[in-house]
Amino acid sequence: MNLTLSRARDLLGRFADCRVLVVGDLMLDRYVHGQVDRISPEAPVPVVKVLRERSVPGGACNVALNIQALGGHAELSGAIGTCGMGDELLGHLHRAGVGTEGVYRADDITTVVKTRILADRQQMLRVDHEAADLIDLMSVPEFACRLDRVMAKVHGVVLEDYGKGVLRQSVVSQVLEQARARGVPSGFDPKDNHELDVRGVTFATPNRKEAFHVAGLRDRTPEADPLRDVHLGLVSERLRDLWAPEHLAITLGPQGMLLKSGDGDAQHVSTRAREVFDVSGAGDTVIATILMALCVGATFREAAELANAAAGIVVAKLGTATTTPDELLAALAEDQ
Repeated sequence: MNLTLSRARDLLGRFADCRVLVVGDLMLDRYVHGQVDRISPEAPVPVVKVLRERSVPGGACNVALNIQALGGHAELSGAIGTCGMGDELLGHLHRAGVGTEGVYRADDITTVVKTRILADRQQMLRVDHEAADLIDLMSVPEFACRLDRVMAKVHGVVLEDYGKGVLRQSVVSQVLEQARARGVPSGFDPKDNHELDVRGVTFATPNRKEAFHVAGLRDRTPEADPLRDVHLGLVSERLRDLWAPEHLAITLGPQGMLLKSGDGDAQHVSTRAREVFDVSGAGDTVIATILMALCVGATFREAAELANAAAGIVVAKLGTATTTPDELLAALAEDQ
């Protein structure tokens, strides 16, 4: 490990001056908790007696929450409806201190809501309210103007794709052109989108499954040593040809990360997770941490090692989680 505890403390101490824009698909995650005591007389399905309900920001919003938890200031840009669910999502974001100047609202947008029905800690069902086609809506002048205003005052930007329609090419091009013009770092967290042109992005953080899918290759050696994995090496080269990032970090779950920068050799960062309860949102933690570290002067290797440590903390927590500078420093101190 190259990152020392004193260097990590220095980087984390600068996060408070860091303002990051997250552009992507905004969602509300709802959880309905209950218990099952009987089967419905109407159909052979369990009857869930509701005990409590809660909701949290999801999708690209979780990257913003990670930025806030790490001590920075997050701004969001995306689209939600003028419905009650949209109001609920904005309320959560405002209470978390997330800036929403870049959020566009319209009557003909369906706020993306994922409702999970749980009983006895078991997920019984998920009900999704999906957004309508956002392609035309993302072309409206008001959204572009909001994006311009927020881009003018941030130190870095994350493109967070959940495949719901916000990250169309015109939006991506607008963001990357401004990021390059202002000399601020940009990060791309992909879904399964082969068509987006993100050439010139500072870094990309696909997970292994996404990387193989976008590269159009079958993952035949998931357990291989990352630095000796021929297929993984080929995938990294294909993604570098496709996206032309300055840096690439392929997250590998229990195997850590594979890093590739410029024409240099691939590097491996071993996992730092001591125990894994839930991997939900770990990718959001990774891209938020890397972007913020680059904003305050870290090398890509330092940023990746800090993000790897942060991911190791959040996967040990139940549900989509975040981590704090104090937690990060404590975890790094254990390994010094």
